[in-house]
Amino acid sequence: MRGTRFVPLLSLALLASPATACGGAADADGPAGARTVTVTVGYQSKTINTVTAGTLLRSLGYFEEELAARGRKDGVHYEVVWQDYATGAPITAQMTAGKIDIGSMGDFPLLINAARGRQLRQPTRLVSVTGYNLRGGLNTVVTAPGSPVRSLADLRGKKVSTSVGSAADGTLVRALRRAGVDPEKDIRKLNQQPSVGASALSAGSVDALSQFVAWPGLLAFEGRANALYDGAELNLPTFHGVTVREKFATERAGVLDDFLTAQRRATDHLRSRPVAAAESVAEETGLPAEVVYLYNGAHGIATFDPELRPELVDALKKDVPLLKAAKLVGDVDVDAFVDRAPLARTTAKNAPYPKAAAARPELWLKGQSSTRTFDSPRELLKAVSGAGAGVRAAYVPDAVTGTSWFADKAVWVADGADLRAFVTPAGARAYVDGHAASRVVDYATALRLAAS
Repeated sequence: MRGTRFVPLLSLALLASPATACGGAADADGPAGARTVTVTVGYQSKTINTVTAGTLLRSLGYFEEELAARGRKDGVHYEVVWQDYATGAPITAQMTAGKIDIGSMGDFPLLINAARGRQLRQPTRLVSVTGYNLRGGLNTVVTAPGSPVRSLADLRGKKVSTSVGSAADGTLVRALRRAGVDPEKDIRKLNQQPSVGASALSAGSVDALSQFVAWPGLLAFEGRANALYDGAELNLPTFHGVTVREKFATERAGVLDDFLTAQRRATDHLRSRPVAAAESVAEETGLPAEVVYLYNGAHGIATFDPELRPELVDALKKDVPLLKAAKLVGDVDVDAFVDRAPLARTTAKNAPYPKAAAARPELWLKGQSSTRTFDSPRELLKAVSGAGAGVRAAYVPDAVTGTSWFADKAVWVADGADLRAFVTPAGARAYVDGHAASRVVDYATALRLAAS
């Protein structure tokens, strides 16, 4: 877990007041004996589309700044404890035990959070979104390089690693059903944390891995995996969001407002300085900045916006039956779980962010603090050829789903003068089957064709 940050000094007006705490942390006197309130935040550093409520927010110190300003007014010393987890499940466990006040996690874990909170009489509320993809592109099924598995149908009788109850598990279940594969009977599903599943894939002890951001992109970037299924093929929104204990939200409404204000500031920072934000998150997490940017960049897979958009809430409702079928939740009242009031209080004066725009080909050159965008994949590849060893990363959207992917890891199709990229071989094959003059080409050939 990560450590603790302190918000310095506050008023001496309540020197004799007893200490108080949230999140189950020990009470203590703050500077000069000021009353202390501890706020505990659970986050997932390597689930990088939660960074505006976690890794990036923490590194920028915006929440502490907001609390310091509050403390100067009310004479309280606010202490923020940041706790880092690999998945949403342990955050929910700590929240329902009253030990975490605010947490961020994916859509499926959010529903489990809602169900467990109600069941254990520690109800929670969904108060904002961090990153989303309206088609579902944040989740991907990958296989090891050289795997004979070419389609989801080939997974029959195979071992597949995922984190049960996660958004990636939901993608796997839905995708298999669409492919005519029974996710309960036709595969051997292993419930593993992302890092364990990644190791299992590399060791050959599983045949495929279904995971959420940023694991598929990381494994592809490192040459340890190839994409088998792009979650955006489902065309169902997926997102991560911020949940808060209802008791905390009631008793510390101002503190929650400060968190959401800080999240908005972190979102502004990420959207206005995407390269700097990616490098900051990379430094904090140890992930390659190129992988962070794949998801969190200006044309990345995730769109960052705190708004609880109706299409995201509707998608959450559609997730409930899958979790019920897996016996992970009973009924979940999504409308009661979603609480728009806190965000409305903090964003009333801010213009709404625009909806996600179509991704564009993008080039990141070494030593540059900004990227270049292009109107077509062909133009991107021509620029890559000209830059040679100066290329840090090149990104291209899938021709059908729009999911951004590494250009050198994409599957390329030449169709007359056009060059089209696909995240998966299956996507490329489907296009070629419908376009008689097109053909799959390797990356080197695509670069040569673009330069000619």
